[in-house]
Amino acid sequence: MKKRILKIVGIVVILVIAILVAIPFFLEAKIGDLIKNNVNTNVNATLNFADADLSLISHFPNAELGLDGVVLTNRAPFEGDTLFASKNVRLTMGIGELFKGAGDPIAIRNLEIEGANLHIIVNEDEIANYDIAKESEASATTEPESEGFSFDLQSYEITDSKVAYEDRAAKVFLTVSDIRHRGNGDLSATTSELDTKTEALVTFDFDSTNYLNRNRVSLEALIGIDLKENKYTFLKNEALVNQLPLVFDGFVKVNETNQEIDINFKTPSSDFKNFLAVMPEAYSKNVEEVQTTGNFTVVGSFNGIVDEAHIPKFNIDISSEKASFKYPDLPKSVENVFIDIKIRNTSGIAEDTYVDIDRLSFMIDQDRFDMTAKIKELMGNTKVNAHIDGTMNLANISQAYPVPAELDLKGILTADVTTRFDMASVEKKQYQNTQTTGKVSLRDFEYRSSEILNPVKLQTAAMTFDQKSVQLNELKGSTGSTDFNATGTIDNVLGFMFNDEKVKGNFNLVSNTFALNDFMVEEGVTNSDDNEGNKNGKPVSNEGAIKIPAFLDANINATASTVLYDNLSLENVQGNLRIQDETARLTNMTSSIFNGKLALNGEVSTKNEIPTFAMKLGMQQVEIDQTFKALELFEVLAPIAQILRGQLNCDIVLSGNLTDNLLPDLLTLSGNIIADIMTRDINTESAPLLAALDSKLDFIDLEDLNLKDLKTKLSFDEGLVKVKPFTLNYKDIAINVDGSHTFDRKLNYQATFEVPAKYLGSEINKLITEIGEDDLNELTIPVVANIGGNYSSPSVTTDLTSGVKALTNQLVEIQKQKLLNKGKEKARDLIGDVLSKNKRETDSTSQRDTEKEDVKEVLGGILGAGKKDTIQIKKDSTDAPTSNEEVVKEKAKSILGGLLGGKKKDSTN
Repeated sequence: MKKRILKIVGIVVILVIAILVAIPFFLEAKIGDLIKNNVNTNVNATLNFADADLSLISHFPNAELGLDGVVLTNRAPFEGDTLFASKNVRLTMGIGELFKGAGDPIAIRNLEIEGANLHIIVNEDEIANYDIAKESEASATTEPESEGFSFDLQSYEITDSKVAYEDRAAKVFLTVSDIRHRGNGDLSATTSELDTKTEALVTFDFDSTNYLNRNRVSLEALIGIDLKENKYTFLKNEALVNQLPLVFDGFVKVNETNQEIDINFKTPSSDFKNFLAVMPEAYSKNVEEVQTTGNFTVVGSFNGIVDEAHIPKFNIDISSEKASFKYPDLPKSVENVFIDIKIRNTSGIAEDTYVDIDRLSFMIDQDRFDMTAKIKELMGNTKVNAHIDGTMNLANISQAYPVPAELDLKGILTADVTTRFDMASVEKKQYQNTQTTGKVSLRDFEYRSSEILNPVKLQTAAMTFDQKSVQLNELKGSTGSTDFNATGTIDNVLGFMFNDEKVKGNFNLVSNTFALNDFMVEEGVTNSDDNEGNKNGKPVSNEGAIKIPAFLDANINATASTVLYDNLSLENVQGNLRIQDETARLTNMTSSIFNGKLALNGEVSTKNEIPTFAMKLGMQQVEIDQTFKALELFEVLAPIAQILRGQLNCDIVLSGNLTDNLLPDLLTLSGNIIADIMTRDINTESAPLLAALDSKLDFIDLEDLNLKDLKTKLSFDEGLVKVKPFTLNYKDIAINVDGSHTFDRKLNYQATFEVPAKYLGSEINKLITEIGEDDLNELTIPVVANIGGNYSSPSVTTDLTSGVKALTNQLVEIQKQKLLNKGKEKARDLIGDVLSKNKRETDSTSQRDTEKEDVKEVLGGILGAGKKDTIQIKKDSTDAPTSNEEVVKEKAKSILGGLLGGKKKDSTN
């Protein structure tokens, strides 16, 4: 019987467990839909989540519902904005809540939120995105609708979360990040106590001014809750701002139309360490070990009504008198610290808030710093009246206070400045209503940082402030091998500080040596995926692109005896640099370089994602070999020119893209060059192209190539250089050149040599001698050399053989023509004699026989029938010739007929 009972109990337990395991599979979809419907029905927003996970075992007898990827999205006027998002939300409730109908409220007992992001926005029309509750449509005679949820919370916890508050109308931006908050208490009771603990980082900006930047805040508060009165009382509370402890008490009461606040707070002690605790932790290290004297106290209160028109009145006093502190590992101490600051609002009107800094002063050794200021209407048209006066050895700061190690300052700073302005005038750019007067000077200043290559040393710097501008009276210093001396004017300082306007300046800069490399940031860590570096062998930096500052609007007139950049040395440099709209424009820059003159106009722009440049260069009488060795661009555009010794005049127009380091991207260059080359000699030893031509052309020695007064024009675009046809001279040979090459030195050229016949070998010269005409020595044929391959290993092909063959045929034809012309002349003379003899009737037979022989000889020379003793012509002209000989005879007949004036005789013997 006993065993039977145990068996039944076991079966029941198994069934219960099975039911607890199985039920979630059936209820998860229902619970998910129930929660979505409850929320979406009652708010003017859309709730969604990626997954719902229900467990009845982990918190039995309660159920736990986990929601992953929760997102609450606003509707108009914040359509599509995310009000709330969370990685995970876990709700604990009684199992019975799972079986309620769609209209019944669900009671939540425990809430856990992880990875939440709450973004609260109040737009320019003062509409808040968190005001999403729907107005009730219930009438006086109907039952009120369910609220959807009721909270029976015993505990809650929020981890790894962030709250951002953005009031665009009031220009208030508050961010509370890295939130860890938990609370325990019975919130279902009418009166209860809630024990809370909070840790977070707070950032606060108001009207473009940052007051807190990720300052650590912690709060332990025991809060008494009276739900009937809607009153929350701080019973036992301690806050920590950075490391400054504050204790407070008081209450907050929520009324129907406003809130009542009455809170008092103060530092629990008057130890001056409280002051150091206000500073960011990075600067106030090991406060507990600091030796201090004097006091520091913060006492304040908030009380009054909070509604749409009022804020609480408040009174905050921060004071210290004749205090000092010394860090144990630093040699100097800060002494005679006086602080007297009052922050007040006595009306409850936000605009009436004011701050009085009646005294803020301290000393390090004999150095003294004093400041006084009155700031009125802090939350409205802020009015500032401040004065700074003091002399400070900057090196003493790091010896008395733990500033960052990389901030290594030296120099003597002296300041005596008074400023008066109101924010309304600044915002309206009515800077004439502002007044800043005084002087600031700096001597023997030295600044070192990992962000700059060399320390900056200022011998003297002096500025004078007036109502309109800051006069830079002197700025004399050096960095690396660079020295500089500048004067000028800086305008619009207030507009730059408060309105994000451009700071404007007009400067004159003089330098003996100005090395641009002194201002280049050292290369960063090399990219592990590209250890070979770039094509110049330099390490590849992971740093971002160099940008011309958008806020800078400056005009600089510069003069330098020597400007150094990489391996270039420019002498006697003068020019104007205009920096505006992320573009640097260089105008009328002149310089001596490579024993010649340089003129430059151009610009560099980093306004777009890919930086660009465009410029015009004029170079006069520069040494060719120095230019091509020092400038990669010239070497790429005309690699053959590096073998020349002489001078170069050229005009260059080019443009293209720049790399992130503001170096030209060669493959994007376009432009043209007009060059006038005055060559003294040629270095053929470093010219593989000339050697290749020499091997193909026996009649030419390119060492004697005449390149004097050579003029040419190049155009280039996207890595291809095209050469406008030009002519070179070698002795009495004209060489016509045209073609192109690429930036990686692949050649595609054609050189046409107009070669006189006398250079083409003994056979040609023998023919010329036989012909016996002097002007044939000037006869030329074109010999084409096609040049391909790479500059370092060129390939050359010529058509010399076919050219010589064509010339030989030409000379043979000339010789034939010469013989023909000679026969014609002799025939004319002889026929003339025959005509004159025909007039004499008494000519003897022997004389006629002689004449016939002469005619025969002439015709034989003309017709090439020297082997024949006689030429017989048929009397009957109607009979067609039957052989070549007969054809020749017919031709002779025709020729004689023309020569003799068309006689009617049928034949001549």
